[in-house]
Amino acid sequence: MPKRSATVERKTLETRISIQLDLDGSGQARLDTGLPFLEHMLDQVARHGLIDLDIQAEGDLHIDGHHTVEDIGITLGQAFAKAVGDKKGIRRYGHAYVPLDEALSRAVVDFSGRPGLVYAVEFPRATIGGFDTELFSEFFQGFVNHAQVTLHLDSLRGKNAHHIAETVYKAFGRALRMALEEDPRSTNSIPSTKGTL
Repeated sequence: MPKRSATVERKTLETRISIQLDLDGSGQARLDTGLPFLEHMLDQVARHGLIDLDIQAEGDLHIDGHHTVEDIGITLGQAFAKAVGDKKGIRRYGHAYVPLDEALSRAVVDFSGRPGLVYAVEFPRATIGGFDTELFSEFFQGFVNHAQVTLHLDSLRGKNAHHIAETVYKAFGRALRMALEEDPRSTNSIPSTKGTL
């Protein structure tokens, strides 16, 4: 399988984002976004997805985190789309259940070429460490739109907001890892009866 890495930059009047990723990495993360809790979550994606991830972001955080979080999701999606290439030889589908104490979440992803997000995650409070929990869905919507994937995220149970968020992001990372793994039985073909994804 050829090297699967990408560098993408996004510059708007609201944000400046730079992302480098290696889909076949060891889970190393270098993150500087001005949003510590989001960085904690992205670190989970890198570690559990075995993706090397470097995200540098500057945004209008004096207003709020919305533009920065959404644009990180968009840019990360673009980087995934670029790195995965024609999708020959990958498993395509990935899923994971992840518990953390009382919390349990599920992520299911399809590198289908069709963007779609089903987000069934509710939090018992509006913020975690100063981070607005509403922004998680904005991150994932930006990601699926630009990675061209279908993603289902479900919080199955949980009382602690931090635990819920962490299980969602860990499950997301592990589902990505499964979907992007090389399928040894695929004979390097595209996993679709259409012949393209």
